[in-house]
Amino acid sequence: MAVNEQIYRDRDRAESFGSVAAAYDRFRPSYPDALISDLVELAPDRVLDIGCGTGKLAVPLVACGLAVLGIEVDPAMAQIARTHGLIVEQGAFETWDDDGRTFDLLTCGQAWHWIDPEKGSAKAGRLLNPGGTLALAWNHDKYDDDVVADLDAVYNKLAPEIANADRSHSDDPFVARLKESGAFSSVRQHTYRWSMETDTDEFIGRAGTYSDHIRLPDDRREALFVALRKVIDNHGGTVTSHYRTYTIFARTPER
Repeated sequence: MAVNEQIYRDRDRAESFGSVAAAYDRFRPSYPDALISDLVELAPDRVLDIGCGTGKLAVPLVACGLAVLGIEVDPAMAQIARTHGLIVEQGAFETWDDDGRTFDLLTCGQAWHWIDPEKGSAKAGRLLNPGGTLALAWNHDKYDDDVVADLDAVYNKLAPEIANADRSHSDDPFVARLKESGAFSSVRQHTYRWSMETDTDEFIGRAGTYSDHIRLPDDRREALFVALRKVIDNHGGTVTSHYRTYTIFARTPER
């Protein structure tokens, strides 16, 4: 499903994560080892992690020895990232003062859809050194068909406005915007597939960090979570999250 290109305009939703920053840090997954390895193999001297959140992408890159600067719009998310040892500057990427700094690698995990795609593409191209890479990544989880059927029944009854939400991402509009910017010599896509076991508490905790769930009225959200908890418990208290990490790699021309 194509992402709504205008979703970044909903700033209340885009900047709602601070209210669940601790839960986000605890329950959101990081990124697959294969992606981290591919980024490390680029051997960048300087990395900028755009919309770094609590550090889900930046932390493993730093652990591999990369020098990473984070930029994050939400102060609560930025503060948690700092507790993990990250250097983070606060601000929105489009208006952030880069002070003339350039980078070999720009990363953005789970956040590019909150950025103006035209301004973001242009700025990314300007900040990258020749031959540099912009790497955009989104984690999308799916469950076995019997679990999905039971979950869908709950959402359709208790939260129909967010039922069947597809958190996957296609190439529209991001690939097109990157190509149209003229800043990149190549734009390619890749999907990493991996899985992890998720217990009931983790499932509910992670659901509570999604922006569409955050915006539900408190009473409806709590009723939804009670029903979702029963679903996971009825499936033995643990379900397999089948992840697809959809990634876009855009590279600037060599000199």
